Amino acid sequence: MRKRRDRALSEEEIAVWAHVARSVKPFSGRTIPEPAPIVSPPEAEAPQAVAPSLPPPSVVRKPALAPLVPLERRTLQALRRGRQGPEAVIDLHGLRQDEAHDRLRAFLHREHREGARLVLVITGKGAAGTMFGGEERGVLKRVVPHWLRLPDLRPIVMGFEDAALNHGGTGALYVRLRRAKEAVP
Repeated sequence: MRKRRDRALSEEEIAVWAHVARSVKPFSGRTIPEPAPIVSPPEAEAPQAVAPSLPPPSVVRKPALAPLVPLERRTLQALRRGRQGPEAVIDLHGLRQDEAHDRLRAFLHREHREGARLVLVITGKGAAGTMFGGEERGVLKRVVPHWLRLPDLRPIVMGFEDAALNHGGTGALYVRLRRAKEAVP
């Protein structure tokens, strides 16, 4: 087995390094060395894929999806103590996954358009084990957080957490929505 330091750089790696080296300003009195000529190893006779073109160094890409953030401590405290409540509630009990997903998406988009900032999504706690016929229970409790992380809802969902006991505990989620002007395209 070859050691990593004995391995020759591929054409793609050399091209990437040359691109990086062009974007760096050397210290005063120094120059950037030219990259070594490409020497393909004899065992690599198969054609290699062409390296994708890299963006110019001045172009900074925005992240495609806004990051999720937890609810603020004061907001959670106010919700637990009953000083604040969710602006809207949706109950997904008894729905199949496809029905629940469609209703959840429609509900969140509608509430976002209407300016709601905090909503409650009730999934139910489910039960341990499986039902007769092998169908799993508590599926919505498990998949709704996954749906809230998907790209179609991330532009409007700021974050989510389990609800306080007075709002359903682990069988419900507080979902924080972005302001309409904050929505990421």
